[in-house]
Amino acid sequence: MGKLIYSGIASLDGYVADRDGNFDWAAPNEEVHGFVNDLDRDVGTFLIGRRMYAVMEVWETMGTAESPPVIQDFARIWQAADKVVYSTTLTQPRTKRTTVESRFDPEAVRRLKETSSKPLGIGGPTLAAAAIEAGLVDEYQIFLNPVVVGGGLRFLPDGLGLRLELLAEHKFGNGVVYLNYRTLS
Repeated sequence: MGKLIYSGIASLDGYVADRDGNFDWAAPNEEVHGFVNDLDRDVGTFLIGRRMYAVMEVWETMGTAESPPVIQDFARIWQAADKVVYSTTLTQPRTKRTTVESRFDPEAVRRLKETSSKPLGIGGPTLAAAAIEAGLVDEYQIFLNPVVVGGGLRFLPDGLGLRLELLAEHKFGNGVVYLNYRTLS
């Protein structure tokens, strides 16, 4: 059975984008990017919303021979994985190995978890909130950046109550801290 892992980069105050939708402060350096690559290497399917898809679809053509090795590596990881995009406006995928679903169906994701031999990644706080509410997220991976943005799009939804167990932590040279938690039943 595959576990569902919610992963993201956030400010110290818990936002993935500021009030204006900017997240340029979240760009990972080579050390952090390599770490992310190692975490995502075994993901069989990425579940993402339309906005996250718009950000991530560039990886379909990135990673050329001129790109740094860490970029080439992530491009291979992205291209090898299946993607499910949840969107009410997108009708056709623009990348390979991608399907588009018009709505998030918790039961379909539960079946996908049950039949998957690999982990599933979920990206984007709006979609993740629906999966969290449905009790589908098994682990949380957060990269906290040493920046406070004061508002915007939150990594975790308001009003959420969870009990978690710390599985791993790592501090990077640029001040980013990685935390990995497992959901307690």
